Amino acid sequence: MTSEREGHGLSRGDETDRGSGLQPLTDATVQSWLADARADVLFEATSLNVNDGQPAITHIRAALDHGAHAITANKGPIVHAYRDLRDLAKARGKKFLFESTVMDGVPIFSLFEQMPAIHLQGFHGILNSTTNVILSEMETGLSFDEALKKAQSLGIAETDATHDIDGWDAAVKTAALITVLMDVPIRLEEISREGIRDLTSQALRNAKRDGWPFKLVCRAKRVGDRVEASVAPEKVLASSPMGKITGTSSYIYFETDIFPGLAVTEENPGLYATAYGMLADLVRATQRHRDA
Repeated sequence: MTSEREGHGLSRGDETDRGSGLQPLTDATVQSWLADARADVLFEATSLNVNDGQPAITHIRAALDHGAHAITANKGPIVHAYRDLRDLAKARGKKFLFESTVMDGVPIFSLFEQMPAIHLQGFHGILNSTTNVILSEMETGLSFDEALKKAQSLGIAETDATHDIDGWDAAVKTAALITVLMDVPIRLEEISREGIRDLTSQALRNAKRDGWPFKLVCRAKRVGDRVEASVAPEKVLASSPMGKITGTSSYIYFETDIFPGLAVTEENPGLYATAYGMLADLVRATQRHRDA
């Protein structure tokens, strides 16, 4: 977390007991730090906690209570506390922004802010680059373990890539899009989820040879007053937009009541993309605050 005004920071390593006997940060502790830093904006970039979105939710709530804008790249708070944090930001006259949570810094959420009265009916796409890289490498003949190690050596996959491999990261992104853009809160357990762990190199090579490569596909569709969603490996036509997504690229296709098909493709983003998303949110927050 970083304050815009003075540049004081509190790293992830400050939050937990690293053998020093320190206790995890409380809401009061974070508020005390924000007051000392005289923060106008807080950037929240802690790691994803799939279970409950903490400690990011505590950090963001403390920032808004303090009177600072809150900007995050962490998907957890969107899935577990979006409406509460949104309403708190509105009550405090501040902004709670999170453009970097899905497709790095591509303006997905802000795109829909520019389309009033649009109703999103559903979407599908490829939102996890780690699995995309692993599948691409396995298509060349590498085993799952070899492909994972290569992705880790390239800095694409984390040391513990469980969230990516088992579809959790894609499911959280899917839930975030549903919660915000479709205005339907959804729990992670309501999303049918299957990862890529059981796919074999032979199956992947055969599928690619036949013109129907495997991709880890996220889907959501409005059904009455609820949304049905899934994350699972699917065979897609090689010549289709999803079939052409390789490496660290991402793709999403929106179905709305006005625009039957609206697609966004992100081609092999660099490490700066997520940082750009947070910078763009900073500009949006401060510009809107000045205009208010």
